[in-house]
Amino acid sequence: MTNDVLKVTIERSADVPDVFEVPAFESQTVLDVVSWIQQNADPTLSYRFACRVGMCGSCAMMVNGVPRWTCRTHINKVLDGNEITIGPLRNLPVIKDLAVDMDPFFDKWVSAEGVHHGTLTRVDPIAPVDEDSAARVEANAGIECINCSVCYAACDTVTGNPEYLGPAALQRAWTLLNDAKDEGRVAILDAVSGSGGCHNCHSMGSCTAYCPNDLDPMSAIAGLKRETAKSFFKRGR
Repeated sequence: MTNDVLKVTIERSADVPDVFEVPAFESQTVLDVVSWIQQNADPTLSYRFACRVGMCGSCAMMVNGVPRWTCRTHINKVLDGNEITIGPLRNLPVIKDLAVDMDPFFDKWVSAEGVHHGTLTRVDPIAPVDEDSAARVEANAGIECINCSVCYAACDTVTGNPEYLGPAALQRAWTLLNDAKDEGRVAILDAVSGSGGCHNCHSMGSCTAYCPNDLDPMSAIAGLKRETAKSFFKRGR
């Protein structure tokens, strides 16, 4: 095998991974490699992608054991010699090959009350938002999440505790908790303080370390821990 050929291992089966020889090209991404395999070597290979420019997050996979957007990950940044291993995101059920079932991920958003709790109607005046307030700054810090599930796949707490809501759902809850237009404060705090909530987080920081959008779910979860503790003592008085 030469430097012009990549040795690509696809972990589509836990027992017998498939190995392909893929020609190396300049500016080649991991998604390019997966697409080449599907188009030229094995048309049965299943995977997921859409935008190819880091906007949708649907192409996330495990690359040499690390969750990444494959469309934005260049091969020359992750090669081990001339070898690379690609697998489906961990912590989620595999539908087929490299495509995972995202339902558990989104179900946890709902469980964390990660939905807007509005009280105004379309005929009411738009409520003003102070963009410089501390709460708005906290809310803005998490709104660029595109639901790629990289943080969820990176989280060892999710691996050990499938009931844990996970970093993305908890960050969404923190965003809404700081949103002046959201009226679900009590519901959110109740949701994230339960058995699968924020206090399960061990603050290992993998979610923040691997977020492709440079978000900081660990700090958001720390904020939820503080607010749920305050709420507990206030209600206990």
